[in-house]
Amino acid sequence: MAKKSLLKKAAKVERSTGADPFDATELARNAVIAELHSPSEIGKFVSVEFDDENRVATYLFEAKLKGYKGWRWCVTVAKVDADSAPTICDVVLLPGPDALTAPEWIPYRDRIQPGDVGVGDIVPSSLNDARLVAGAQALPGDEDLDTAMAIELGFGRARVMSIEGRDQAAKRWYEGERGPKAPIAQFAPQPCHSCGFFIQIAGSLRSTFGVCANVISPEDARVVSVDHGCGAHSEATITAPGVKLET
Repeated sequence: MAKKSLLKKAAKVERSTGADPFDATELARNAVIAELHSPSEIGKFVSVEFDDENRVATYLFEAKLKGYKGWRWCVTVAKVDADSAPTICDVVLLPGPDALTAPEWIPYRDRIQPGDVGVGDIVPSSLNDARLVAGAQALPGDEDLDTAMAIELGFGRARVMSIEGRDQAAKRWYEGERGPKAPIAQFAPQPCHSCGFFIQIAGSLRSTFGVCANVISPEDARVVSVDHGCGAHSEATITAPGVKLET
């Protein structure tokens, strides 16, 4: 019997199936014991189910293995015909309806979080990454730039960021610690776009983001939104006592 079919049977709500035409409960139990060489690791009988023709039966017993809470010993028994003796087909350990199981496997690249990549770490790229497109697509029609600027921003590289990739980055940056809603920006005297240390980036994000170049700013060398800000604004000059700071 296919493993998928056995899993479906093991996951069903436990129920009594009435009379057992095979009368093979002990045969099934002994098959588990023979597999384990330890009677203490098989618990009480749970249920038995038959196929439509009463040729194949599936016996379930509680598993008493450490670390396998709620699992079942699943024994498949078959008969060639009504007069033949039942024989053991398979003995497997499968999760029951309340079994403790491992979480669903997640590909490695989907588990990586910001900060996980350290010195010497290599993260294999995916050829179908939606954030990237072939470099040939970084033409003026996409970035609204002339050819020279398109080459400078990536035309000639194997892959460059797609529109979807740029949208994801822009949303992440704008809503993050260097966007307008950051606490430090709320108390800034003026926004970044009016600061002399603000360097506008190139490309389609140039109207929204730039790089801070103020060595005393906590945002130095980082991408900030044009409406971000901090206390190290170039025009936040020192004033005499009682004189209001111009903003």
